[in-house]
Amino acid sequence: MKPRDRVLMALHHEAPDRCPMQISFTPEFAARLRADLQLRGRAVHNPHGGGNTYALERALGQDMLLTSVGWANSYYQPAAAYVDEWGIGWRAQTYTTPFGEGSYTEITGHPLADPAALETYQPPDPTRPALYAEAERVLRDFKDEYWIVGVVVTTIFETAWALRGLEQMLIDFALDPDLADRILDIPYRYHLAAAKTLAAMGVDMIWTGDDVGAQQAMLISPQHWRRFLKPRMANFIAELKAINPAVKVAYHSDGNILAIIPELIEIGVDVLNPIQPASMSPAAIKRAFGDRLCFWGSIDEQHTLPWGTPETVRAEVIERLHTLGQGGGLILGPTHHVQLDTPLENFWAMVHAIAETPYPAG
Repeated sequence: MKPRDRVLMALHHEAPDRCPMQISFTPEFAARLRADLQLRGRAVHNPHGGGNTYALERALGQDMLLTSVGWANSYYQPAAAYVDEWGIGWRAQTYTTPFGEGSYTEITGHPLADPAALETYQPPDPTRPALYAEAERVLRDFKDEYWIVGVVVTTIFETAWALRGLEQMLIDFALDPDLADRILDIPYRYHLAAAKTLAAMGVDMIWTGDDVGAQQAMLISPQHWRRFLKPRMANFIAELKAINPAVKVAYHSDGNILAIIPELIEIGVDVLNPIQPASMSPAAIKRAFGDRLCFWGSIDEQHTLPWGTPETVRAEVIERLHTLGQGGGLILGPTHHVQLDTPLENFWAMVHAIAETPYPAG
């Protein structure tokens, strides 16, 4: 079965030969994996898909290829300190694991920290043809075989608070909603233009969303989500479906977002990602929403992959297939990029369990 057909069956709540799989990695884990697989050639890697060679994804037998346009491509740049095209400052923060040293990029500067800067601020241009060169290549070379996902994550809230500062953005929600609206509209318009271009080009899915959930509750209140983000996201999805009614829309948020899942379904979300099991029960989510929603992710990156054993990893894959995957509607993968602290034995246990386990019938 072709990977794209496998994904399409799952999203139609049918049972393919096996569960579709999608896995992304930090650049450091990707380097370990390339060495383990003895892959040669260009090693540029972005976990969102920006600049990716897709050699790892294809070697692993994955079913989805991601191509990214937007602010999320500003992560994981090689410089120790840099300012991205949005004017947001970054620096590399190193960390050490049993498998070597890595680095994450952290935000250090917010170009709209002073609201007066809004009067002269110029965001990047989402119509530049160069932004879509990779998507053109992926669609040309791989669409016949793979499910192609256009990525515009950090769609509204995350880019807006990076421009303004998280604490100040939350204060604006309460004390200056008009200013908050002006700032939110900057990434909203940019990522909408990018998503519409990708949809018109022929991607199979648009992956959108923002981290609005913390470990046990919403990061922002459901009321603020309804005021500031829901109307924008509803229009976002409607405009994409007007271009291609068949395009699927996936929504990403880490953490516990149980309070807004019915409203995500209401505004047209087809697939929820990543179903973080330390925050929401996958089995309970399936019981409540599985007839109206598909799911992508659910393999625990916080505990099971880095700290478990190959046996516990395999058991979690099987458990997800027989709960979250019952009756179709599941794409399996980790709930975040695979991190440098993950043992390769655990990683391969996940890959082999997904690839070798028949999809449960009924």
